[in-house]
Amino acid sequence: MFVARRDLGFAKGRFALMGTVIVLITVLVGLLSGLTAGLGRQNISAITGLPADRLVFSAPADGQKLSFTDSQVNPAQWDGWAAVPGVRSAEPLGIGTARATAGARTAALSAFGVPAGSALAPGGDLLAPGRVVLSASAAKDLDVRAGSTLALAGRELTVAAVSGDAAFSHLPVVWTSLADWQLLAPPAAGSPGSGTGAATGTGEHATVIALSLSSADGLADADRRFATKALTPDDSLAAIGSYTSENGSLQLMRGFLFAISALVVGAFFTVWTIQRSGDVAVLKALGASTGYLLRDALGQAVLLLVAGTAVGTAIAVGVGAAVGSAVPFVLDAPTVLVPAAVMTGLGALGAGLSIRRITSVDPLTALGSAR
Repeated sequence: MFVARRDLGFAKGRFALMGTVIVLITVLVGLLSGLTAGLGRQNISAITGLPADRLVFSAPADGQKLSFTDSQVNPAQWDGWAAVPGVRSAEPLGIGTARATAGARTAALSAFGVPAGSALAPGGDLLAPGRVVLSASAAKDLDVRAGSTLALAGRELTVAAVSGDAAFSHLPVVWTSLADWQLLAPPAAGSPGSGTGAATGTGEHATVIALSLSSADGLADADRRFATKALTPDDSLAAIGSYTSENGSLQLMRGFLFAISALVVGAFFTVWTIQRSGDVAVLKALGASTGYLLRDALGQAVLLLVAGTAVGTAIAVGVGAAVGSAVPFVLDAPTVLVPAAVMTGLGALGAGLSIRRITSVDPLTALGSAR
């Protein structure tokens, strides 16, 4: 990088401007990556954190998609699944939304109902009718702790514990016993769980069935038999109404920023290579090989990219740490190091494509001997 280092020292203004652009793009990509991960965690962490191998939905009507909102299963279905070979356990899981009140504070929460003592809930052994487990965010919003009381959809309940920080559909989670949840979310009229007792809100029902498996054989046959659809927790995320569109939009924006970074770096080095044609011609006339010149130019681009990306990443980490308590933001290796590596790689690719013209520089033509 003999020539590259002298270029960097000679044209400080140009390279400082390009470095600033790389820093700003890196900051944008880093912040967007942390925000995307934070919003995603607020939407799905309660589902991805479930200790379950499959989630079983009621089969949707023709033309409709699976949805946590529309799914409803009954005791016959979860008892039937429990008897399927290869299924170690089949536990009903109710998911709904409820408003909680504690003193002067109110908060909208995602209510997850599980059988008392279930391992699906953090602190599930403390769950019982009349007792709930709150996520840390829910406890903070309501300013309560273990032993406090709160009103959930008008019913007074005791906080048995504060555990985890699960969220679903951008709402913190409150874990209740399935019996309490069924009172909070009575079955829809005409649904499988809306038979005897539905009029008083005591019909037995749940949203999905959480399976623990020793073997996945026979799941398709069981789905047909019980009119259900079993999915892995990761595959079931598409059934969360806002997750696919929200996450897809943010990922598309991040992809555009990566593409823009490659184009900007490529355009800069294209112009820079054109302006250096005379210098390249002199070096070739003095015996410098094309491979040497290519390595020199690409090393210059990588050096600029690494420096700019490092500064931009440091700024993004600092901003993310500062706003992490106010907005959903995740700071970890995938949101910090992966965007930096992709930025450097795509920028180097763009620069590599732009400096190919070095291979076609003719010393005689570039030095003007053809005129």
